[in-house]
Amino acid sequence: MPYVNIRITREGATSEQKAALILHIRGVTQLLVDILGKNPATTVVTIDEVDIDNWGVGGETITARRKRGA
Repeated sequence: MPYVNIRITREGATSEQKAALILHIRGVTQLLVDILGKNPATTVVTIDEVDIDNWGVGGETITARRKRGA
């Protein structure tokens, strides 16, 4: 069973936007079918929303980067 995980920062993505992400993941699902022969009917998609204090780039949190304007 293929498993696709989307991680986004927790900054107000609506239910409708998340549903659109899941709907439009068809391209990734098709890659799994074409390359690995996976069954698209069993492809699972999850969306994890991560607090910006728990997400880091270049050794600092997103919160800190945004505070300094990066």
